[in-house]
Amino acid sequence: MKKILIIPLLTSVFAFGQSFVPDAPELDLKSYILIEPNTNTVIAEFNSTSEIEPASMTKIMTAYVAADQISNELIALDDEVLISEKAWRMEGSRMFIEAGKRVSVSDLLKGIIIQSGNDASVAIAEYVGGTERGFVDLMNAYAGSLNMNNTNFQNSTGLPAVNHFSSAKDLAILTSNLITEFPEIYSFYKERQFTFNEIKQLNRNKLLWRDDSSDGVKTGHTKTAGYCLVGSAKRGDMRLITVVAGSDSDNNRFMASQRLLEYGFRFFATQKILNANQEYKQINIWGGVEKSLGLGVLEDISITLPRTSFKDLVVNYNYSNNIQAPIEIGQKIGILEIVNNDEIVFSTDLLALQNIKAKGFFGRLWSKFVLWILSLFGMTDNGSD
Repeated sequence: MKKILIIPLLTSVFAFGQSFVPDAPELDLKSYILIEPNTNTVIAEFNSTSEIEPASMTKIMTAYVAADQISNELIALDDEVLISEKAWRMEGSRMFIEAGKRVSVSDLLKGIIIQSGNDASVAIAEYVGGTERGFVDLMNAYAGSLNMNNTNFQNSTGLPAVNHFSSAKDLAILTSNLITEFPEIYSFYKERQFTFNEIKQLNRNKLLWRDDSSDGVKTGHTKTAGYCLVGSAKRGDMRLITVVAGSDSDNNRFMASQRLLEYGFRFFATQKILNANQEYKQINIWGGVEKSLGLGVLEDISITLPRTSFKDLVVNYNYSNNIQAPIEIGQKIGILEIVNNDEIVFSTDLLALQNIKAKGFFGRLWSKFVLWILSLFGMTDNGSD
C-alpha cells in the first residue's frame, strides 16, 4: 500500500489579542472547524472534536479509498464494474445505475461526488472491498492511518447506522489529505453537474455557484444529523477548508460555510517565510576542514497568521554552543523561532546546509585545545541571537 501522507492539524492558532482580528462569526451549529490545510493551521473551531453523524460526508472517505486504490494501480478509472442488485436497490440519493449492467469506475466516482449516489457508493465499495463490509474495514483502516481518532464507519454511504460517527476535525483532516494526495480525483468535486443514464443532476454543493473560488467538497443530511457540509475554496496561494455540522436548514449550512470562508480570507493570510536551502545564519565550526557552517531549512516553509501580524515578525536562532565537525546536510543544529508580539507563532528545526568533514586527529585535538582555552575566558559562542 502506498505510504499515506498524514496532515495533522494544530489544536489552535495563537492569541489574537494584539492582532486586531475579530472573533469568528457566531453560528447556530453543533460543531464546525475552519482550517488552512497547507500550513496545518486551525483558524476557528467550535466543538470540532465532538462526535457527529457525518451523513453523506462519509462519501469523502469512500472516494478517498478508491483514489488510493487507483494510485496503487489496484483498480483503474476505466475499469467496468458489474452492478449488483444491492447497489441498484439503495435508497436515498442515487445516480440511477442498473443491476446487471457495467459502469466505469470514473462514472461511479462522479456519481458519488457530484450526485451523492448511495447506489454508486455501494457499487464502488463492493468492487474494491469484495463486499461493502470488507470496504468499511478498509475505510476504518485508512481513518486510523490518517489519525482520524474520533471516527468510525459502518457503511460507505453515510446512511444512519449505530456507531457510525466522525467529527468536524477528522473530516477536515480527511479532506486535506484528499486534496493533497489525489488532485485528479479532487477535481471532480468542482463539477457542477453530471449526466448518467440520460438523467442530468446538479451538484448539491451550492457553494460552487455562490463563490467562484470554491471547488468542493461534499454535502450531507439526515433527519438526525441535520444539514452538514465540507467546503473548500482557494484564493491565490491560500486554501481554506471548512466543516459545518448540525445546521437547521439547507440554506443555513451554505451561509455558515460562506461566513467562515470569508472570515478566514478577510482576516488571515498565508505567506512563505523561509526558502529552502537559503542561508539564514552562519556559525563557527570547530575541528572541521571548513571553519563556518550555513544554517537554514531544506524545504520552503509558509505560515498562516492574521494579516496584521506579518509586519511585526521577529526571527530567533537558538543553536548549540561550539558545534564540532563532522557535520552532515540536514543535521539538526538548533531551533528557528518566528515571534510576533513576544509570542512564538512558529518554530522549526535549524538545519545544516552543507557537509563538513572533520580534520585529522591532530587538527581535531588542536581545535579542542583552543576551544578549551577560549572557554576559560568566556569567549565562545553564546548559541543564540
